[in-house]
Amino acid sequence: MEIFMWWLDLDLDSKEWLRENLRTDELPLPVLQGIAEAGGPHPDNPAAVLTAADWDFIETQSEFVD
Repeated sequence: MEIFMWWLDLDLDSKEWLRENLRTDELPLPVLQGIAEAGGPHPDNPAAVLTAADWDFIETQSEFVD
């Protein structure tokens, strides 16, 4: 599922963590759970939850005032 479809439902703490840790290889469990609960990809493989396009969105398109 495309990130823009679940980003608005992601909790603020997870959004902030993702913005502060752009393109990290490992996501903490609370962030993985937040993504799954918002309707994003489920962490079958935690390293593959976010694609390069997802990280581009987080870096350039997401607003800091959510």
